[in-house]
Amino acid sequence: MSQVLVISGHPNLDASNTNKVILNQLTEHLSDVEVRRLDRLYPNYQIDVEAEQAALVKADVIVLQFPFYWYSIPALLKKWIDDVFSYNFAYGAKGDKLKGKELILSFTIGAPEEAYTPLGYNHFSIEDLLKPLQQTAYLTGMNYVKPIYSHSMVYIEGVYNKLEEVEARARVHADRLQAMIQDLVQSPEKRIGKFVSQWFAQFDQLPDSTDSFTRYLSSDIQWSVPEGTFSGHDGFRDWYAIVKRTFKPDCRHQIEQIEVREEGSHYTVELKIRLLADTYLESALQGESIDLLVNEVWQVDLDDTAITIKNYRVEPVN
Repeated sequence: MSQVLVISGHPNLDASNTNKVILNQLTEHLSDVEVRRLDRLYPNYQIDVEAEQAALVKADVIVLQFPFYWYSIPALLKKWIDDVFSYNFAYGAKGDKLKGKELILSFTIGAPEEAYTPLGYNHFSIEDLLKPLQQTAYLTGMNYVKPIYSHSMVYIEGVYNKLEEVEARARVHADRLQAMIQDLVQSPEKRIGKFVSQWFAQFDQLPDSTDSFTRYLSSDIQWSVPEGTFSGHDGFRDWYAIVKRTFKPDCRHQIEQIEVREEGSHYTVELKIRLLADTYLESALQGESIDLLVNEVWQVDLDDTAITIKNYRVEPVN
């Protein structure tokens, strides 16, 4: 699964002197990056909405890479947003598919920096001109990351700039973008958030083996849940057996809120989780369908390669 999705909005990337350099450098130095070139995929502007939405759902970080055209984005990228960010996908009552994802605007500007000042040729700052895209991020629940942009990125032979100069600026731009992506993907908040999503996705299946869970639990884990308090891996297995006898597979844990705090040598993770599940007739819940909101607090250790849960507490919301 690609962690980073780059949407290339240049209408003719092969003819670009800067966006092409940025994308080539990015794919050479980063793993788990998918670049979708809209100019190749949709030269006739007929967007495959289902394919684009599937790519967005898989991503943790979304980069819109484009040249700044007429104080905005190119028409092809605008059409992509219009079609793909649809009701009940990106916004609306059920439109939460982009919520929590990081959005980076990465773009090249032809004019010099001084042109985008109140007394300059273009009068308005870049930040002012980006507000429609910023609001798009807010509406869809994405995290609006500080944009990365570079000025004086147009080369016109014999008229404006030198080719080697704009290519050098593009490489510096790519370095900045790469560093930002790495910070976002590797941050403790992002790593823990992704782990939480994967944890509950696995839990919803209620597999027979507990190995996919205990591998992330400390040997002296304290597991405090409505059913009681359980200690260590054996205690977790005892609790899991109760759960297996009570709930049917294919339940759903919806993550409604998550907050990660660094506290000394560990991290505290506070969660609000909604459990939607069917129960067995012979269980204590007698076949009742459950819609239960709970607060969870985890204490986790984090190193370069692994996440370990040391304490896990669940309390129903009154």
